[in-house]
Amino acid sequence: MQIWVDADACPNVIKEVLFRAADRTGVMVTLVANQLIRTPPSRFLRTLRVEAGFDVADNEIVKRVEKDDLVITADIPLAAEVIEKGGVALNPRGERYTTETIRERLNMRDFMDTMRASGVQTGGPPALNQRDRQQFANELDKWLVQAKKG
Repeated sequence: MQIWVDADACPNVIKEVLFRAADRTGVMVTLVANQLIRTPPSRFLRTLRVEAGFDVADNEIVKRVEKDDLVITADIPLAAEVIEKGGVALNPRGERYTTETIRERLNMRDFMDTMRASGVQTGGPPALNQRDRQQFANELDKWLVQAKKG
C-alpha cells in the first residue's frame, strides 16, 4: 500500500506532514504534478511529473492507484474514481471520502459549478487552519495504522 498525492493543489503544510509520515513509517509517498515538486531526500518519497493539461495528473493517479492505496486530493471527481477502484481518498482538511458521502459531494460540486456558470460569486474554501491540519494528521495516522495491520 502506498500514498498518492494530487500535488499541484496540495498545500505545502500537508506535504510536510506526509514527508514526515513517510520517513516515520516507511510508506511510499508519490507526489503527482505537472510541475517540479521539491521533496526532502528520502527513499520513501518520489515525484511523478506529468504533462500539463486538464486532469492529466488525476488520470495518472487513477491509472496507478491500487486497492487500499491512499490518495490525497481535494478533487471530488478524482476521489470518486479512487473509491470506485477500492482506494481510500482523503482531502487536505482531513475529510475522508466514503461511498456514502462521495455522491453528495459530487452533487454539491456540480450545483456550485452551475451557480458559478450563471454568474453567482460563490467564493472559495476558507484558508487551511490548525484544526484542519490536525484533522488531516489524525486521519492519516488512522490509515497508516490500518495499512500496517492489513
